[in-house]
Amino acid sequence: MSKGLLSVVTGNSPGVRGLVVDHLLRASPGAVVQSVSIQCRGSRYPLVQRFTTGAVTELRDAPARGATGDPVVILRQDLLAIRREAVRPHVILALSPEVDVLPLLVELWQARIGVSALGDHYDTAPVLVGVDPVSFTADLGCVHRAVPLWDGSGSATPTTVAEVAARQVEAADALIVPAPAGGTSGWASGAAALISHLNARAALLTVPESGGAGAELPAFLTQPAPVGASERWRTRLEPVIVPHSRHGSGQGVDSVVWRARRPLHPERLADALGAVMMGVARSRGHLWLSSRPDAVVSWRSAGAHLELRVADRWLESADTTAWKAASPQRRTLASWFWHDYYGERRNEIVFTGIHLDEQRVRSALDEALLTDVELSRGRDGWTAIPDPLLGSP
Repeated sequence: MSKGLLSVVTGNSPGVRGLVVDHLLRASPGAVVQSVSIQCRGSRYPLVQRFTTGAVTELRDAPARGATGDPVVILRQDLLAIRREAVRPHVILALSPEVDVLPLLVELWQARIGVSALGDHYDTAPVLVGVDPVSFTADLGCVHRAVPLWDGSGSATPTTVAEVAARQVEAADALIVPAPAGGTSGWASGAAALISHLNARAALLTVPESGGAGAELPAFLTQPAPVGASERWRTRLEPVIVPHSRHGSGQGVDSVVWRARRPLHPERLADALGAVMMGVARSRGHLWLSSRPDAVVSWRSAGAHLELRVADRWLESADTTAWKAASPQRRTLASWFWHDYYGERRNEIVFTGIHLDEQRVRSALDEALLTDVELSRGRDGWTAIPDPLLGSP
């Protein structure tokens, strides 16, 4: 049975999201557009609003529909209804910013008992994210205000505006930046350089703000993505998988990767944060803290806000259940980094910012590692070190 095609689109402003949808419709005039917004309501199920337009007779010019419930279930039902109505539909799923794209897609594609998997009915096209550089730069500096972000788990998590902006960029397979009519300024070029560093694996495309010459999107954006897209979404959410970094500097934007194979001293790390975070716009990675030797501690910052939290447990050689549950990429990395005593434990963080002092970042973090004497005290000695970052386990 031939499948439909699902394009997922989001953007950091309604205007740039609409721009990407318009360009997709020029490339695929018969596509069905389903615009989705999710209004989170504390611990209760959110209100999911959908507005569908396009070539499907049953849904053409239908009024906006609202339903309270699990957004994954509601969107799955909508997509299957469109699939039943059209032979090979191309659906453009336009998501509002309060949706965390990758967790949504993982849940949407997850097979459920008694229900056919969405992947049996649709292939996925590359995920497209429109980025207005002006809004993005402003959002990345906004850490004083929290907004609810729905991640597919059934509830919303309070998240800084800066974190939402960074996650949107990192979810993309292609980043679409509008080109001003008067040409690209140096400031806009700097913002584009920062965006490209935050997601080095994505294609960065500049499109006119209106139609005309040069308005056509590359053909691969309206074709099925390579097989295994759902596994790649899941892998990118693993706490021990760090994002690809871009080498070299452009417009003053740099990325620095720091790695180490011994535990970090929590007190010295806390003291070093001022030097480490100076000039950092975004950082992601994971830590091996001496105070929590069994925990994968995720490190994530956007703007001036840094979040450390226990995200997982390190794989142990005898824990077959955890090995089976891990993604193939994590199992491969664990095998590469495996140490007979430490297992897969390690530190790895990617920092991106403007004119970063690589030597300062590396020195500050290296000095926070346990010394040889501290390391020789073993787990009992490591866990006895006070932890001002996460507190006592």
